[in-house]
Parts: sequence; structure tokens; C-alpha cells
Amino acid sequence: MTERFFAPCPRGLESVLATELERLEATSIEISPGGVAFRGSWLTCYQANLESRIASRILWQVARDQYRSETDIYDITHGLSWLDWFEPRLTIKINLAAIKCPLRSLDFITLRIKDAICDKFRATCGKRPDIDTATPNMRIHGFLDARQFTLYLDTSGEALFKRGLRQTQGDAPLRENLAAGILALAGWQPGIPLLDPMCGSGTLLLEAAQIACQIAPGAGRQFAFENLKLFDTNSWKKLKQTATNRQRERTFQSIYGSDLYGNALVNARDNLATAGLADCVALKQANVLEISPPAETGMLISNPPYGVRVGDHQTLAKFYPQLGNVLKQRFSGWQAFLLTADPLLAKSIRLTPSRRIPLFNGTLECRLFEYRLVTGSMRREKPLNESSKK
Repeated sequence: MTERFFAPCPRGLESVLATELERLEATSIEISPGGVAFRGSWLTCYQANLESRIASRILWQVARDQYRSETDIYDITHGLSWLDWFEPRLTIKINLAAIKCPLRSLDFITLRIKDAICDKFRATCGKRPDIDTATPNMRIHGFLDARQFTLYLDTSGEALFKRGLRQTQGDAPLRENLAAGILALAGWQPGIPLLDPMCGSGTLLLEAAQIACQIAPGAGRQFAFENLKLFDTNSWKKLKQTATNRQRERTFQSIYGSDLYGNALVNARDNLATAGLADCVALKQANVLEISPPAETGMLISNPPYGVRVGDHQTLAKFYPQLGNVLKQRFSGWQAFLLTADPLLAKSIRLTPSRRIPLFNGTLECRLFEYRLVTGSMRREKPLNESSKK
């Protein structure tokens, strides 16, 4: 028997998440803005939590029905078999989101969902779960559109981008699943030289090294599904052991990182060392405007400063044209991918992108620009597809 699941992700990564879930043998895959719905067994759920680099969570759909009032939402929630799923000793948290919901107060609806769950436990076994908004054992996610109410149990617990590897972070860090999604959108594969010349705390490097060594991103953490009564301990142990056996030797993987600031390099080294991946990546302190490519061809992928949390616009107005010159003059034969929330970069870097992909870093709207750097120091490249411009 298959269950219905939904995997939210950073907007812009839905297509690569769908491809990833297909590799994990999910079925009935449907892309929607902000995530991917799919069907699968509980083993599929376990594997998606363990192996997905791009999903933010794996949500198990437990109800979907039409509603007109808060009473309908209470009744739908109260009618579910909560005690079959987890014990009342576990703490819970309710999250609610809505689009075009005609009801007035989401806070009141959230309260009614909580009341329905607690009332059902109390009526069934005489006990009710406590609420914990900080570190709950179980998270319940509700979603309302104009007519339908959908309820999910969160099988992940902490968000999946929290790998448990990054000990320190810089001023404008990428979320880990966004970094992995950027690598997927770029088409990077192990063996292709990869350079992040503004690496900060090293999130892109960490994700690339894990991919190269075939380390499951969830290998070092726990999940909420382990609290469910439905949890199959033996299947989970076998799945984790298979993932462990698949890991490759942690040797140098043609992954390079540099940064202007020594404290950023200290953070990157610490993060890589904590993850056991220090030998996989070459790091050095360097100015991006003075570096040379570490190989004849490869991919340069970076999240440069863009004035929202790091840098200022006057400085960046000088920096971006210089960066464009460095890419044109020194990195011919390479592909460059730059993530930015600053429209100034697109105008002043003086390179013509072949792709402009809208992405979100948290709530911050960004663009991932792809540049195919052609031979010849100052030639401008024609875009591969004019319709890809946004």
C-alpha cells in the first residue's frame, strides 16, 4: 500500500527535486509551486528523508477534504486516528499556511486544529499531548486553499537542510538544500573540477564533497518518523547500513574553495573537518579578482556578496565589472554560476547569461545566472535560449 506525501523545497528547485524523488522510486510525482507531491511506501518515505538533498521536509498526508467553516476543520481533524500514529506523551506543534482562505483568523483555525487533536487523545486514552513550539516531537502541518483543507504529519522533524554538519556559518549563508539544488541545476557531477572563489563558510563545498563521496545527507541525524507507532526499525537499520556501505573513500575530489577573508576560511575548514571531509577539498585564502582557474575546464559556482547582508552597493558597483573581466580573461572554457539578489550584478558584470533561474534563499528572491565563458578575453556570448530570460 502506498501513502501520499508532499516534499516542500526552496522555490525554483521543484524540477530537480522531482528528478531526485524519481531516482528514489517515488511514484505519481506532481510538481507544484514550492514542492513536489508523490506516492510511495514507508520505505520510500524513510529513504527520501535519508537521501534527499533538496527537499526541506517530507510530509505525510493524513487528510484532505472540503471545508466551509472552522467547525469543518475541527471535525476533519478530530475524526483522524491520532492514537494509531503516536503516543500522547509526545509534544506537538501546529503549523498552518493558507492561500485564498475565506476564513478570518489563521490563529483561531490553528487553535481549533490543536483542540481537535487534544480532544481526540483525551477521549480515546484520557491523556493529551503537550504543546512545544520550540522542539516538538511531532509537527502537524495544515494547508488551506479556497475550498480544501489538507493536513500532514511531518516525518522529518527538524528541516532536512539541517544536516548536522555545519558548525559555523558566515554573514549570508546558503541553506544546504539550496546549495545542493544549485549544484543539480548546474549539472555538476563528481569529477568535474568545481571552484567556489567566494566560499564563505563552505556550504557549496560541503554539499559537493558529500555528493562526491556518496554520503547520504541525513546519515548523521534523527527523524520524526522514528517516533511513529508505524515505524519499522529493522527496515530503517538496513536502509542506513546500505547507505553507509555505499560511501566512497574521502580523498581529494577536485573541489576547490577560496575566500578573501581568513575568518571565513577558518569556518569553512572547521565545517569540513567536522564532517570528515577536509581531505576532499582544497582551500586557500585569495582575492577572487586575482585567482587563476585550477583546471583547464570546470564549473565556478558561487554566492557572491550582493549588498543585502554583506557588502554595500557602491563597493559592489566597482566589484562586479572587475569580476566579469576576471571570468572573461581567465576562465575561458569554464561555466560560471552566480547566485544573487542584486539586479546590479546582472547589469554591471558585462556578461550575457545563458540562463536566469529564479530561486529563493529563505524569503529572499534571487537569480541564478549561468555564463558559458567562451575562448577570447573580451567576447560576449550569445544566449543559448532567449526565451529563458526572465
